[in-house]
Amino acid sequence: MPILFGVVLIDLIGFGIVIPILPFLSPQLGADKVDIALIIVTYAACAGIFGPFWGKLSDRRGRKPVIMICLAGASLSYVMLGLATELWMIFVARAFAGVMAGNFGVASAMMADVTSPENRARGMGLIGAAFGLGMVLGPLIGGLLAGDSGSFTLPCIFAGLMSVLAIIAAALTLPESLSPEKQVANRAHQKSLDRESTLQVLKKSGNRLFVFQYVVHNAGVSSATYLFPLWVADILGWTAREVGMVFGVQGVIMVVMQGGALGALVKLLGEWRVLLFAICFFLSGMLLAVFAWSMPTMLASMFIGMTGATLCTPLLNTLVTHRTPASYRGRIMGTTAAASSWGRVFGPAFTGFNLAWFGYSAAWAVCALIAACYLLWAFYERALEKRHPSILRRT
Repeated sequence: MPILFGVVLIDLIGFGIVIPILPFLSPQLGADKVDIALIIVTYAACAGIFGPFWGKLSDRRGRKPVIMICLAGASLSYVMLGLATELWMIFVARAFAGVMAGNFGVASAMMADVTSPENRARGMGLIGAAFGLGMVLGPLIGGLLAGDSGSFTLPCIFAGLMSVLAIIAAALTLPESLSPEKQVANRAHQKSLDRESTLQVLKKSGNRLFVFQYVVHNAGVSSATYLFPLWVADILGWTAREVGMVFGVQGVIMVVMQGGALGALVKLLGEWRVLLFAICFFLSGMLLAVFAWSMPTMLASMFIGMTGATLCTPLLNTLVTHRTPASYRGRIMGTTAAASSWGRVFGPAFTGFNLAWFGYSAAWAVCALIAACYLLWAFYERALEKRHPSILRRT
């Protein structure tokens, strides 16, 4: 668990460097607000298409080699982004990054391999904490390296080097969580699964509606992440440096909540109650953003909403792995990663056009509506599970 945490952390520092600077890099090459949304969508669409492939490959050939391949692709994509001199080059770089973005689903499957059902939430929280800490260090490093010059080549090259370091760390220290015998057994089991579509596999494991919530969750979160830099730039005149600092503070909150508080909260309240509270926070933050036009309320809406959203993903991952047999855990987790990516397609795309037509308040209202639908599903699913306890097979 600690080794996997370290590898994911190094990779996500590079990922975090790019996120806050992308909305400022693209306009230098002629992009408008809709173009920025489409760049985000390009990455997410490619990740959505290829996510199940990486998860399925990790079931057959092991988690470690797939993680290393994806890290290598990420490193190359950052270099491509840093060297971009035309807008189409940014689209190509982000498309390639999306193709190689299989790590989160595969790392989650690896964490499920090495944790018991009782400690699964804590393990998934560590993966989330690595993401949060990456979002602390990455944006801060990106903002400092970008400085006031407006050149983003150095941050992107640095992000690529972080992925290379992650490859080295994985090669030297990360053990494989699937033994050769398990890989052979998984390949034999999947020969029968290959005749079934992913939708049929989801139906068999009782995860169809559940996996759709990854779409809903990430549509809301990615919309907020897309809106916030533009919002504070237009209203407050902020630059990449200030946005990076905000994401850094939010990353600290993510580390504390996922790496420390989540395990204790789950033991005290259970996964479903914590998930319900988390979605309520997410919804409250989005509602506050609809009416926020001063710096304190704008920052409060971001911190409240994203703190709630922070807890949702590891809880969703924990609950879905409880329902998933180990023989195709990678395939299901790859599918959840793909569903997350499709949420990052639909969210920013719809929000970008909504912003262009109706302005910020309407765009934040749509985020609140997404969070409200998410909350209604959680109440429904929890009630369903109480009536039919056998729906949850802890594995």
